[in-house]
Amino acid sequence: MFFLPFDFTFIFLIPALILALYAQSRVKGTYETLSRRRAVAGMMGFEVARLLTERMDLDLRIEEIKGTLNDHYDPSRGVLRLSSSVARGYSIADYSIAAHEVGHALQKKDNYAGFTVRSFLVPVAGFGSQLALPLFFFGFLFAFRPLMDIGIIFFSAAVLFQLVTLPVEYNASSRAYQVLDSAGLVAAEERPLVKKMLNAAALTYVAATAMAALQLVRLLFLRGARH
Repeated sequence: MFFLPFDFTFIFLIPALILALYAQSRVKGTYETLSRRRAVAGMMGFEVARLLTERMDLDLRIEEIKGTLNDHYDPSRGVLRLSSSVARGYSIADYSIAAHEVGHALQKKDNYAGFTVRSFLVPVAGFGSQLALPLFFFGFLFAFRPLMDIGIIFFSAAVLFQLVTLPVEYNASSRAYQVLDSAGLVAAEERPLVKKMLNAAALTYVAATAMAALQLVRLLFLRGARH
């Protein structure tokens, strides 16, 4: 048996791959559909983010970055970065994404446990995900189980990060809906559309978690089969 990118154990990942493709298609399709619907409030995504940060008394700098759907909150620098399409957009989709990132900033302000744990795991997961597969590969290649075990432990950190990320993202989406609604930025008929956009985006994290978990199962199977 060979440990190759497409050895027979790759079938373990097929369900997660299908889910990932579906999630990517859904979030892209939902964004494209809702981005054509101008919000009643008539503000740009950048203005929505700024208004929400002021209402929530957040010490936060807002920046526009190039790209599409690469919006993120950087807690270490206190910066909320919005892609150009969201920052300059007037749609329900743009409002939802901007508010979601504000939701993360609120998590930090409120010392939300999940956000704190995830922030702690970021360097651990990054280090682990980079080294895990190379270590496991060499351990597998030379039938050296201790090295395979180290690779599995490192990859487990990445899986743990994904498991923690999932509820954090759903919580940020819940906060996003609440702050948009309380600020009066969405009309009654727009509320279901906000939920639709937030749910579509959250599905990508479900897919990422499933992929990480099944990859771990794959590594454990390969370890058990290597003599």
